[in-house]
Amino acid sequence: MTQTSPSLDPELAAVLAGFPSGVDPGGNLRDMKVITMLRSTLDLLGAMGTSLPTDERVVVADRAMPGVEPGTEIPLRIYAPVARLNGPAPALVFFHGGAFVLGDRYTEELRCLRYAAEAGCVVVSVDYRLAPEHRFPAGVEDCFAGLEWTVANAAELGIDPGRVGVGGSSAGGALAAAVALMARDRGGPALRVQILNYPVIDDRMQSASMRAFDATPMWTSGSNADMWQHYLGDPEDRGEVSVYAAPGRATDLRGLPPAYVLTAELDPLRDEGIEYATRLMEAGVPTELHTVPGACHGFDIIAATQTLGKRALEEQVRALVRGLGSATG
Repeated sequence: MTQTSPSLDPELAAVLAGFPSGVDPGGNLRDMKVITMLRSTLDLLGAMGTSLPTDERVVVADRAMPGVEPGTEIPLRIYAPVARLNGPAPALVFFHGGAFVLGDRYTEELRCLRYAAEAGCVVVSVDYRLAPEHRFPAGVEDCFAGLEWTVANAAELGIDPGRVGVGGSSAGGALAAAVALMARDRGGPALRVQILNYPVIDDRMQSASMRAFDATPMWTSGSNADMWQHYLGDPEDRGEVSVYAAPGRATDLRGLPPAYVLTAELDPLRDEGIEYATRLMEAGVPTELHTVPGACHGFDIIAATQTLGKRALEEQVRALVRGLGSATG
């Protein structure tokens, strides 16, 4: 029997073909000038002559909370559904993607708007500190602090502190998985769900997909190695890597909140996401796993209006509703 190699979805390939020549969203992670240039979503959108998406179903506000370090602040972006039924809404504390080095609270604006409008939840997006200036554990501690702040301010935010989840994409998926572990281990807020979209899980990079996909769109095994270098430093200097940096290293996954895990067929991160989901199931954690054929890393961001992107976002919304309940509980 002839085995065929996986191929990119035609709609997704057309979107990627429209990128400006030489643009590699998953590359250039060794050049700090490029990293700095790519950090501001608003600046990037302005340079392209566009702006953030909007949704009349959602009220959006920028805020800040006290930072982990004395005298500092952590910026937040809060998305609240306009159509509120009786009673407090559920909430999702969200962490954007960007390889631990890129992006900000505006990076996944469309996703957060969709979550708020269609799942009826308040989304709190945490603008955590970035590597390499702020290596692990700075970013994940900011994210955990964001979870604690959200629950502590539930009444003001109009949310039910008993119906809170965490979520994120790529590096944000790693942060969400880590915050779920921290909440369990530290006796933090109880979580109802964790949404892990093509998450970064394991710094050891030993999976078959990580070895195979060294030239795939949006993300490569080389990009992945550069990311861990920025986040954790030189391999020979890392010592014992914390499970809060690389959740795939955790040996005990019992007692974690139900999970939704999304992976993409043409993504170096595919197999580690599948393995983490499988291990969650083995630990007795209710887990929903989706692997999307023909998709690359970040496909539901770059092609949110195409078939694969729309379907993935709809599935994530349904997972949120199942995990957090409706706006009226």
